Amino acid sequence: MTNVLSQTASFQIQVVTTPEQQEMFLDVPNRVYANDPNWVPPIRSSIAKQFSETNPFFQYGKLQQFIAVQTGANGAEAVGRIVASVNQRLIEREGEAIGLFGFFECINDGAIAQALLDAASQWLREQGMVKARGPIDLSTHNNCLFLVDGFDSPPYLMMPYNAAYYPQFIEQNGWHKAKDAYAYDLPLDRPLPDEFEKGYRIALKSGVTFRQLHLKGDAFKQDVLGLYHLFTKAFANNWSSTPRTEEEFFEEAKSLQDLVDPEIFWIAEYEGEMVGFFMTLPDYNLVLKRVNGKLNWLGILKFLWYRRQIDTARVIAICALPEHRRRMVPLGLIHIGMKHGVEKRKPYRRAELSWVYEDNMPSRKVIEATGATIYKTYRIYEKAL
Repeated sequence: MTNVLSQTASFQIQVVTTPEQQEMFLDVPNRVYANDPNWVPPIRSSIAKQFSETNPFFQYGKLQQFIAVQTGANGAEAVGRIVASVNQRLIEREGEAIGLFGFFECINDGAIAQALLDAASQWLREQGMVKARGPIDLSTHNNCLFLVDGFDSPPYLMMPYNAAYYPQFIEQNGWHKAKDAYAYDLPLDRPLPDEFEKGYRIALKSGVTFRQLHLKGDAFKQDVLGLYHLFTKAFANNWSSTPRTEEEFFEEAKSLQDLVDPEIFWIAEYEGEMVGFFMTLPDYNLVLKRVNGKLNWLGILKFLWYRRQIDTARVIAICALPEHRRRMVPLGLIHIGMKHGVEKRKPYRRAELSWVYEDNMPSRKVIEATGATIYKTYRIYEKAL
């Protein structure tokens, strides 16, 4: 085969070029996590969509997919995969030729893992990259990070999960820690400390108003536009992050629109301007685990049935423009979001606040003031090429 990059006695590394190989690429996680009760299968079509030529990523980036293939009694099977990518926006932002690897999955075989990482690294060198970073699936707005501690429970919605042997494989291959990130656990069976309600009242007295996210029609579009501008301004300096276009942001917002519970998604405004938000989503991983990555008619029926059982939520972002933080906007948003979450007819009983980089002490200080504690640690790695 012309797309065989390398070969050993037991496996081949192949460049993905055909529809058949693409299906093999998508099948790898089902093999890796077949006996892992904590794994939540992603929606298969959403992963495939990222490699479609309609993905806006291809306007400013390029990628190459690889699979590791073994031939056995059942024929050829993919037992590992990786994607190497070049995100021009990241290069321009950091001023360095940094390439990325992502979508990594592999059976428990160190030789296969090394061959996949070597294939990605070599492709990045050929593109002129001098450093590799990952796991990052094209950008940090997508799935990224390896879980390195906290394998005893399933991931929350849109959080990464991986086999416990992945960190060992990559560290043996000469990669080193670039940065850690944390997920915090917050049981909701006790009230928040008094400072959050006091912060809420100070915010109200200073002229800040709070409302739920609009979910329909032009009001939804206007709210998404406001969130886009707020995101772009507030998170412009996040490490390894790149700006999104309005088109990309609206596309993601539309994909999440039907998942929003307005009781736990709040907006802060001052003199008619959006100045902060509390972005929380129900933990639909409880549901996604039941549909096994497929939203066919049976999957949709299961989705509608099991969504009623969700009683956990993920706090994705707590944002306030710096000039409004003295008005206690972050504390006010947390107070009202958590209050409405626990006072529902079917209340939320637990929340995860994730993820936050280890050196983001202002955010960590606010999160830890709620009583939340770190229970999972994630890592991004780097390697000089």
